[in-house]
Amino acid sequence: MSQRGSIHRRGDSWTVRWRTETADGRKQHSKGGFRTKKEAQQFLTDTMAAIRGGVFSEPTKVTLGEFLTQRWLPARKLSLRPSTWSSYEVAINRHVLPQLGGVQMQQLSPDRLDRFYADLSAAGLAPKTVRNIHVMLHKALHDAVRKNLVPRNAAEAADPPKLTRSSRSDMSTWTPEQLRDFFAGIAHHRLAAAYLLAATTGMRRGEVLGLRWVDVDFTARHLHVRQTILSVNYELTYGRPKTLRGERKIALDTETIRALRAHHVAQQREMDVLGAGYRNQDLVFARENGDPVHPDYFSQTFDRTVKRLGLPKIRLHDLRHTHATLGLKAGVPIKVMSDRLGHATTAFTMDIYTHAIPAIEHEAAEQIADLVFGIGSIEGDDKPEADEPKSPDTDE
Repeated sequence: MSQRGSIHRRGDSWTVRWRTETADGRKQHSKGGFRTKKEAQQFLTDTMAAIRGGVFSEPTKVTLGEFLTQRWLPARKLSLRPSTWSSYEVAINRHVLPQLGGVQMQQLSPDRLDRFYADLSAAGLAPKTVRNIHVMLHKALHDAVRKNLVPRNAAEAADPPKLTRSSRSDMSTWTPEQLRDFFAGIAHHRLAAAYLLAATTGMRRGEVLGLRWVDVDFTARHLHVRQTILSVNYELTYGRPKTLRGERKIALDTETIRALRAHHVAQQREMDVLGAGYRNQDLVFARENGDPVHPDYFSQTFDRTVKRLGLPKIRLHDLRHTHATLGLKAGVPIKVMSDRLGHATTAFTMDIYTHAIPAIEHEAAEQIADLVFGIGSIEGDDKPEADEPKSPDTDE
């Protein structure tokens, strides 16, 4: 098969024409409506490459909006977590359709996506949100390529906003003293042990609320994360942990075990009061009648308590970040912390918590120096005199 192509300007747009020659004869093709010559050239290049590679798809007028809402999103409903599917639906309806919904699939170019991302950023969307939309579109267009609807994935060459350290996350963390103040201020709440567990294990909100007593081993002093509670359009559903490594075993400290035991006793009293009216689902943290605690209520109670106590404002999810940051700064190995958090890779943990890594490196330097020189610093002018009092900030 041979092929040739050309680009022509028609008014304010550009048209691509090409032909293919097969054993059955010659066939002419054309595709118009490109806003710039660069977009038209990119389409022609992709088309020629697809023809040479044997994956050429006939021109189609299917728009991105039609593909996403009528084909791709419905087909992914069973394979995606309900919360992920719902977030995709919101992103498509709120952001993609208004700007790109009418764009024909084969006219979508990396440049057009770049303008789309720039518009979203200018409208005030956070870089992480824009990148999440990019990831979604990349997955959708990958499926479109597999189904021979487009010759290539335009998102592969697009440039979503980069995540700087400040934009990577808006996480905030508490000091150990602030954590203790919070625990003291919420001690009499019936879900106090749930907040303690979130802070001492780094478990996600849905993992804490989905925990069952069968997955808590007081004798072995650990728990298993096997179930999570999700809220989709305010409806509750049970699911599996976020990642494969999300199903994990987490060691428990003495104080957390004590709190869980006390909570278990209190829960038994609630069950005795309601009797047959208690809907026992074996949940560690449940409403007074045994039903699941709604994640939104759990977060709102946290927010109100933080405000009442006058503590620095953080999100409930930041208890997870606090757990990780304090652990890393205390010298807990990155692999151990990654396992506790259920991250897919250790590299991901390091990427998220880079702010804590320098402290770990300095601590390692001091420990090595202590082994070599017998003190926590290099000998010389910085070496303290024998009778010099130690600074209260010195790490040992």
